[in-house]
Amino acid sequence: MAIMLDNANEAVLPDFRTGEYRAERARLLTNSIADEALAAQLLAVLWTMSNNAAKDAWEEQVEQAARDAEQAQHLADQEEQEAACKEEHKKNKSKFIPVGVAKVPTAPIVIPSHYTVRKLKTGDSCKLYYFTNKGLREARKNLISSELQGMILMPTEDGQQMWVNADETCDPKSIVTKDENLSWEQFNEVAPHMITAMKQHEHACSILDRTSEPPLEACF
Repeated sequence: MAIMLDNANEAVLPDFRTGEYRAERARLLTNSIADEALAAQLLAVLWTMSNNAAKDAWEEQVEQAARDAEQAQHLADQEEQEAACKEEHKKNKSKFIPVGVAKVPTAPIVIPSHYTVRKLKTGDSCKLYYFTNKGLREARKNLISSELQGMILMPTEDGQQMWVNADETCDPKSIVTKDENLSWEQFNEVAPHMITAMKQHEHACSILDRTSEPPLEACF
């Protein structure tokens, strides 16, 4: 559709009775129109119909121009906002670190001492005391300690010696209750803690994969 330059609402109905429109009236007179007065009226009717159509087209053109301007402004605002966001990202990267959507774990997490973990991973036996509430509290206290334990030499099964972290060995100063001296309450603490720790550290013993449940002493 061609762009209209003139507003049809501002057009004025011509006087088709004047000599300026004599030729138009004459064409109508040759087509069964009775006289010039009737021809002038017919020309006025035709002009009005054409002008009304032009008014509708002008209104549609104005509305389309408004929509185009609004869309252009929206795109300009969007580009400006994106540019501002990029600049904000550059200046404050820490504000836009993605937040994890992982679910909060519901299963209890058992964190025994490094010494106990090493025992679990190698399949060696260790005292049940390390899985009591008291033993786990002591392990947690040692884990958050800022003191470096260093390395020490430990004998291996073949008689050789190897360097290991000091916190992976049993502290000779710590008081560890023997298994036979644990109370029933402590035994009840040990069972779930030990099973959870074995699952977390893939204990070498296959006790967790068996349908029958042998005593815990089968692994320790």
